[in-house]
Amino acid sequence: MIGLLTGVVAGVEADRCLIDVAGVGYVVSASTQTLASLPEPPERVRLLIETVVREESIQLYGFRTADEQEWFRLLTTVQGVGAKVALAILSVATPGDLVLSIGAGDKTTLTRAAGVGARLAERIVTELRNKVGKMPGGGAAPLGKAAGLAAHSIENDALQALAGLGFRRAEAWPVLGRILTEHEGAGLDTVIRLALKDLAR
Repeated sequence: MIGLLTGVVAGVEADRCLIDVAGVGYVVSASTQTLASLPEPPERVRLLIETVVREESIQLYGFRTADEQEWFRLLTTVQGVGAKVALAILSVATPGDLVLSIGAGDKTTLTRAAGVGARLAERIVTELRNKVGKMPGGGAAPLGKAAGLAAHSIENDALQALAGLGFRRAEAWPVLGRILTEHEGAGLDTVIRLALKDLAR
């Protein structure tokens, strides 16, 4: 089993990347958030790996953080959530987002992920609600939860606005994350303006 890869980023696509480790290229599927955080080729990177072996194939799934990997493992314990759907969920929600959303019984965040309908979102919330307290991203105080949900809403609205202007989520998401961290409490208009300024460079 492969549990870790350290090598050169040889290429990045919409849902996977190619990591060159001593001349051997490994195709690694990952969430858009992980892919967006990768350095530009040919920089070196370290990815945690989840190896899934099936009769017809061996699939590698990569994560920049142990938190994301733990959530991938938990999500795939739910019936109907395979590796592809788990990555789709992690593409639209961070571990912290999932703790807040599932803990609050909010299915809207989950249904934003490709392949997750209302029924599956309900199943995920029902099966995982009692487990989120032990997962990475948990333990936030009520005030932190409210602030997190507000920031998450602004981030989503900003992502949609930037997508309408032709920017891909993979390039806009890390910029927005940094802006929201550096300008805590900023309104949507300010966040979009700062993002456009950064993306235009």
